[in-house]
Amino acid sequence: MTIKKRLVLLPGVIALATLTLALFALLGGSPSLAKGGFDEFGYNDTARNFVGTCVSWHMGKLGSTTEQAEAYCGDYSYDKLVMKWNAEWDRGNEEGWTDEDGYDAWLNNQWIGTTPGGSGETWRYMIAWDKGCADSGVPSGEAIKGTAYCIWGPFAMLSSQGSMSDHTHSWDVLLKPAGYGDY
Repeated sequence: MTIKKRLVLLPGVIALATLTLALFALLGGSPSLAKGGFDEFGYNDTARNFVGTCVSWHMGKLGSTTEQAEAYCGDYSYDKLVMKWNAEWDRGNEEGWTDEDGYDAWLNNQWIGTTPGGSGETWRYMIAWDKGCADSGVPSGEAIKGTAYCIWGPFAMLSSQGSMSDHTHSWDVLLKPAGYGDY
């Protein structure tokens, strides 16, 4: 009896697979792109995620040519870059960071230069909108490693650490508290 049920369902499975392939072709490739998946540069704005290289980031963000992007990125041109951000980051960008009550915005950057053509370095950055940086240019948190600093105006570098191409590890800054929810 079980075998007969599977045989009866098999034509339905084939029909579904055929329909899926037809839709895939009609949408011009990936159904995920039609629903807001990754673009050709590595951005997935729906998921608030970027996976690409410094060159593809530069081309996608600034509309530059490959040559312009390589000139800007230098040794880091073909490092893999993974960025994640939250909805507050998008809201801040849309508003020009003008909300006087502030933002719960954060961004996570990972540079992975251990790829072919990469710099050989790896770095991880945790960045958040910070009232102290916005008001006075001085981060709200206390640094427990390195020297706390503001980056890009109203943002604090919560954590910056990585390895150089010779594999020496460096921890530039670690704010306390280090979590995104405290800024």
